[in-house]
Amino acid sequence: MYKNKVFVIKAGGAVFSDEASTRALIEQVAILHQVGIKTVLVHGGGPQLDSVQATLGIETRMVNGRRVTDQKSIDVTAMVLNGLINTRILAICRELGIEAIGLSGVDAGLIRAHRRAPVPISEGSSETVDYGFVGDIDSVNATVIEKLLDDGLMPVVSPLSADANGILLNINADTVAAAIGGALSAEKLVLCTGAPGILERLEDPSTVISYTDIKGLKRLRDAGSLKDGMLPKANAIESAIRGGVRRVHVITYKSSDSLLAEIFTNEGTGTLVVADLKALSPAEQQGAASA
Repeated sequence: MYKNKVFVIKAGGAVFSDEASTRALIEQVAILHQVGIKTVLVHGGGPQLDSVQATLGIETRMVNGRRVTDQKSIDVTAMVLNGLINTRILAICRELGIEAIGLSGVDAGLIRAHRRAPVPISEGSSETVDYGFVGDIDSVNATVIEKLLDDGLMPVVSPLSADANGILLNINADTVAAAIGGALSAEKLVLCTGAPGILERLEDPSTVISYTDIKGLKRLRDAGSLKDGMLPKANAIESAIRGGVRRVHVITYKSSDSLLAEIFTNEGTGTLVVADLKALSPAEQQGAASA
């Protein structure tokens, strides 16, 4: 069913903080790649970046789930994302026999972006926040990734990019994954996170929402169920679906088989998001209802 289809998988930096969870995820990704699914892996690096910045005496500042990046921070970001994490993933891929290649949004103009202007700290607020060297995406050069996929390679993408003048910019990895997914008209975008999925009540992990749509995301946002890191994820999900991605999945990386179970069973393990619930097959709805 999925052979030669494009899957974009995004894993946050927390996945790569632990060797066991890193290996479990990459082993599952390897299976997708080896059965002929054109797989793109986009990674974050928040916890590692926090750790290195603390070691260097650089304060980490987050606003609405997004990182504020000053000049010192952007240098550390390049070191951590393009160096430490990307290379470690590639090393595991080599061990597992995956022909993977590392790149960032800077490479071959993959992600074209501009520096974000100061924005209101919240809707209707007169107070603004300057995120510093943080980028907003203008376009994705899908040809760069398509050539790699057509050659049987698996791109491992760091979300770092640059503007037209070559100034490095940090971009939220969920946002990058969504943009790449849309540019490739991906069959699936999978967001691997610490949570078991999108929760109806943040304090209760058992309230995982099995499936929802764009309207459902808005309802959750208005109800205050989406906070901190889930806010940019929700925005990325909506952007991906409106950009042409057919299915978006939010799963946990803490289960050793969550990726394969989400993709290859009707029950799934996390949250499935579509443009409209009418797009779900009866089998998907029945499976999610019994999960």
